[in-house]
Amino acid sequence: MNIAESFRFALTGVLANKMRSILTTLGILIGIAAVIILLAVGAGTSNAIKAQIAKLGTNVLTVSRQTTAGGRGPTGAVAGTRSRSTNLTTADMAALTDPVLAPDVDAVAPVVSAANVTSTYQDASHAVGTFVGTTPQYFSIANDTLAAGSLFTDADVTASNPTVVIGDTVAQALVGSRTSAAVGQTIALNGQNFVVSGVLTAKGSSGFNDPDDIVVIPLSVAQDKFTGYSPSLASISVQARSSDVMNQAQNEIQSILDARHSVTSANRDYVIRNQAQVLTTATSTTTTLTVLLGAVAAISLLVGGIGVMNIMLVTVTERTREIGIRKAIGASRSSIVGQFLIESLIISVIGGILGIAVGFIGSAFPILGTQPQVQWWTVWVSFLVSGAIGLIFGIYPANKAAKLRPIDALRYE
Repeated sequence: MNIAESFRFALTGVLANKMRSILTTLGILIGIAAVIILLAVGAGTSNAIKAQIAKLGTNVLTVSRQTTAGGRGPTGAVAGTRSRSTNLTTADMAALTDPVLAPDVDAVAPVVSAANVTSTYQDASHAVGTFVGTTPQYFSIANDTLAAGSLFTDADVTASNPTVVIGDTVAQALVGSRTSAAVGQTIALNGQNFVVSGVLTAKGSSGFNDPDDIVVIPLSVAQDKFTGYSPSLASISVQARSSDVMNQAQNEIQSILDARHSVTSANRDYVIRNQAQVLTTATSTTTTLTVLLGAVAAISLLVGGIGVMNIMLVTVTERTREIGIRKAIGASRSSIVGQFLIESLIISVIGGILGIAVGFIGSAFPILGTQPQVQWWTVWVSFLVSGAIGLIFGIYPANKAAKLRPIDALRYE
């Protein structure tokens, strides 16, 4: 018997029990669709996180103060419950610009901050999420761009001009959706008047953190009106010359600050957050998430394959006499195996094709706030897997049918 005839017999067998074939196909459809959609969710989540981190700059290091336990009392005894914190200072920041000691550092910016800052404009009021006092270099390091207006300048820092650059969230809270209208307006920050010089381009929220809920004012003004004049800084933002020399830049910063603070790697009073390391960690986490989602989807696909085997076993049992007749008139074992394997393949491949279509449709809509992104390799793999399921789970029923003795099959009731 040739392939065409085996295919005709198989198709007749599938159509003979339409509802059963449809329900079996549905199991494969759900499994394939689940694989495509869940892997698309994983890819979408990963790409969204990478894009969010990229907006914050991938060659940025942030040096922050760290309070450590320990220190010695006046008598020299170790005070185990005592804490100490050496401040980061403007002198530390200046040291990081040394082209000899830190050749891989491109730019630095001091950062001071204040808590519980409220912005008001006319009848609108907004509690600011992030308050920053800094220099103009901060904007390029943080990868900030303007949606409207202009940034403050070094001259504004020197003259202590009360100017402010606000984020998109703050602008919307104060003046509404037309954020450009905030430029040139006078707003109050804890009762202190500031003129809005610019509105930053929205970066988008990332979970619980909203990078657009920010106000940035000149360092000198922040020290004068909010934090007090002091060489102490909350943090130092550092930009490496490129993302390829992030680790070298970090080592140079540590070498300089260790010497200035008289500390070692065992008792550093500062911490450095490396954006490249954050990106690597985030990528690793989302990869693990994607693998877990794929594993969950694969289980449903396995269940669908077991359903195919179950139905094929039922089909073999129901058609025992037919098999006996075919073998009695000369059908070979290979033709019997081929018929039932093709029947299993038809059910699985049709389910796979429909599952791919459903997967594309399902991935067109956001899921839990994430826009799934279908990867083409998952489509081809899903199609091949659906065919493999038809073969793998159809082999046992097909062999069982081929092994039937004609005399036993003819006597079967």
